[in-house]
Amino acid sequence: MEDLDKLNRLAASHGALQRGTGMVSGVIALSLAILCFLGVLAFHFPQYLTTPQLRQSYDVAVIRQIMLGALAVSGGIALFNILFGRARWLAFSAFALVGLCLLLGGHKVPVNDFPDNTPYIGLDWFILDLLGSTLIFVFIEKMFALRREQPVFRAEWQTDFHHFIVNHLVVGFVLLATNLLVHKLFGWAAKDGIRGWVESLPFPVALFLIILVADLVQYWTHRAYHEVPLLWRLHAVHHSVKSMDWLAGSRQHILELLITRTLVLAPIYVLGFSKEVIDAYIVVVGFQAVFNHANVSVRLGPLRYLIVTPNFHHWHHSQDDEAIDKNYAAHFAFLDHIFGTAVKSDRPWPGQYGVLGDYVPDGFWKQVAFPFRWKG
Repeated sequence: MEDLDKLNRLAASHGALQRGTGMVSGVIALSLAILCFLGVLAFHFPQYLTTPQLRQSYDVAVIRQIMLGALAVSGGIALFNILFGRARWLAFSAFALVGLCLLLGGHKVPVNDFPDNTPYIGLDWFILDLLGSTLIFVFIEKMFALRREQPVFRAEWQTDFHHFIVNHLVVGFVLLATNLLVHKLFGWAAKDGIRGWVESLPFPVALFLIILVADLVQYWTHRAYHEVPLLWRLHAVHHSVKSMDWLAGSRQHILELLITRTLVLAPIYVLGFSKEVIDAYIVVVGFQAVFNHANVSVRLGPLRYLIVTPNFHHWHHSQDDEAIDKNYAAHFAFLDHIFGTAVKSDRPWPGQYGVLGDYVPDGFWKQVAFPFRWKG
């Protein structure tokens, strides 16, 4: 029970982990063990815990090798810390979870034929994205940090992590709902002639076009979230984050996620872009959505006037006077320069983030309820 209390206190805390005590390595070991445990569950119940679209994209044999490596690293770190008396309570927790994974079959859990039309949550998408994002963006933030004093576990990280979990696990619901809405609301606009022309475009041209079309919709949708009071109730949740890092972009109300994805997917569906182009677009969106919120000192010189960079998007999240209701674009910064909404400042970076007045509560469930309770 004492170890469990320590784990609860650790999860509820924030700030830099003390180095040389086994805390940093212990957190890494426990995190890998938790992801492996979730992966084992996904292997046991793939029809309910994996995303149909992803099942066709990854090689299960490769996933098994990644899990085996993660189990070995987690168990090795935990055993080392136990033997040398470094945060043993944390090491024992990781080691016990690795043992449980192995008892449940580990990376060798057989996956037999299963029905493909069952209700599901995207546990596999959550595992892969969390592991990939952490490895890539925490490394980038440490190498090119804008605010070097900001720890990985900064204040309110728990709230953003809860958003990350929920928005990933309900990916099936979001995909189903957006597909239904797009087909129902915009199916009449699809024309074979237009689709044929789009499909005939060279891949680079089609990729540029899909990003441009999506960003034009994103720009005006985003601007509406700021200028329409009813929509701002939802979007204020996203803007309430006070520290920018790779996890900050996950703070998004589920209704905003649903509305925005429906509106952005509509022209993509109507114009009939190929699967290859859409897949490439998803990669670009996924990277920029995380990277542009990251705690990295990147401006890209004159290119920052053409494409959205962390510097560009950090200004959008600022409370500074010159930044209010500015920098709406998600991919192409030139859209804000064309429409007159680009930030103009002599300072390279904003000073403070969040909403003016700081009236959005902290905590995932409070933020889910906030748009319906706010009296402002």
